[in-house]
Amino acid sequence: MTTAVDVVTCGEPMGLFASDHVSSLKDAGRFVRLPAGAELNVAVGLSRLGHKVGFISNLGDDSLGHWLLDVLAGDGIDHRFVTLDPRHPTGLMFKSRRQDGGDPDVEYYRKGSAASAMSVEHYPAEYCRSARHLHITGISPALSQSMRDLIFHMAKDMRAAGRTVSFDPNLRKTLWRSNEEMIDCLNQLAQSSDWIFPGLSEGQLLTGLQEPGEIADFYLARGCSVVVVKLGAQGAYYATHETRGFVAGVSVEQIVDTVGAGDGFAAGVVSALLEGLSVQDAAKRGNAIGARVLGFPGDSDGLPTRTQLTELQDSQTD
Repeated sequence: MTTAVDVVTCGEPMGLFASDHVSSLKDAGRFVRLPAGAELNVAVGLSRLGHKVGFISNLGDDSLGHWLLDVLAGDGIDHRFVTLDPRHPTGLMFKSRRQDGGDPDVEYYRKGSAASAMSVEHYPAEYCRSARHLHITGISPALSQSMRDLIFHMAKDMRAAGRTVSFDPNLRKTLWRSNEEMIDCLNQLAQSSDWIFPGLSEGQLLTGLQEPGEIADFYLARGCSVVVVKLGAQGAYYATHETRGFVAGVSVEQIVDTVGAGDGFAAGVVSALLEGLSVQDAAKRGNAIGARVLGFPGDSDGLPTRTQLTELQDSQTD
């Protein structure tokens, strides 16, 4: 690929080994290999909807790393700035399967990974500034200090260049040394972002406030222009300086797996805003895609193509 992309993102793609039957991780005997990583999920979601997406990362020069390069290429994601690192491994994770709709057990093996070795020196400034938008999450800054420096630099540089930045806090408490460090870092990162998509419980922890409207006001006062608070089955609350409101949730017949639904929501909102839709319609698209992801076992299996999104939205208005 030689043309400019619409969106860039930076994070850690991982190999996911998911139990192929209902069991705890301890008792799981067989696993299915799938791609994982919050930023990767969003990149896949945006690409399937027709947006040109560039991914920035390091992978290990190992079998998982080479396979993930194939995954990126297969979904049409520009990976010219994904480097194979011979000194550090590709991160991986294991996930159980449940049948009651609850969150599965997840274990990460990403300490010392190739992505955690990234630093500001890995920032392709000209390439990123040629894009319209940067999407980041709160996971990457938790991987290492050098990765944290890179994410903050990207957000500040892209915003200074007049590009929009979206931020999904994506709290992973086990990756942080303390809640205090996590809260301080992610709220600082929010101030370098334009659009933020916290879940309700995430927003409550990060702000110390309880109601969606209060959480929205907290981030609007700190420089964000769009806040969409995810409310799970109840839908979403959206707010800008000019408008605000609730969008109803989408019913799901059977929840197969909850991991990745928030990333599908982010892909829906970001794609809609980039296409000039209202924040209300963006939240509706986010709800629709997030709900669809719940019906699939993998983190990105349920992310729709443009045709599938149209069919999905038509079915919800019938």
